[in-house]
Amino acid sequence: MRIIPVTLGFDQCYLLQAGGAVLVDAGTPGKGRAFAKALDRAGIAPRDVKLIVVTHGHWDHVGSARDIRKLTGAGLAMHEREAPWLENALTPLPPGVTAWGRILGGILSLSLPFVRIPACRVDLKLGNEGLSLAVYGIPGRVLHTPGHSPGSMSVLLDSGEAFVGDLAMNGFPLRLAPGFPILAEDVAALRESWRLLLAQGARMIYPAHGKPFEADVMRKALAG
Repeated sequence: MRIIPVTLGFDQCYLLQAGGAVLVDAGTPGKGRAFAKALDRAGIAPRDVKLIVVTHGHWDHVGSARDIRKLTGAGLAMHEREAPWLENALTPLPPGVTAWGRILGGILSLSLPFVRIPACRVDLKLGNEGLSLAVYGIPGRVLHTPGHSPGSMSVLLDSGEAFVGDLAMNGFPLRLAPGFPILAEDVAALRESWRLLLAQGARMIYPAHGKPFEADVMRKALAG
């Protein structure tokens, strides 16, 4: 199993390759060429990418979805509650839940009117039941993990690696250490999603912003 980080703008996306290849998240707008170069460096043909899993519908996770979908021919999957955001090129922003989150959220809200997301059809509109990735050659599944946004999804491999989008954060200027996101729609749901991942066997957390960290960080934060 290969886990290949791919930086697409402000986001860390992840290529997962085993019997097939799946991309987790699609970065900021205009990064299709950067993704093509990343595929070339990894020795993966575009046609080998069979699915793009978008963890949630915010602009920095869906921005290059249309370009990557066109390059690879892959299907595009995200939660049914947020698929209309991408299909209608919307740019919602969750509220800040910390002092810094409220400040940064205010700054971001001023710039979002100038962000242009290429609208893109969503092929697989997932419900709360999630999706097995076995048919795509990846030993893992997609879980509904709301909190940061109502349709947030995480990819959990059978070996315990969890790709969580913005369900957790671990990088400046968002956080100085791993922990809860500073922007979220529902903090109670967020905590329940952390508990779900731990209960389902998550052992290493891969956020979209910052470096991976051990799941024990989640256990300690929930207990605090």
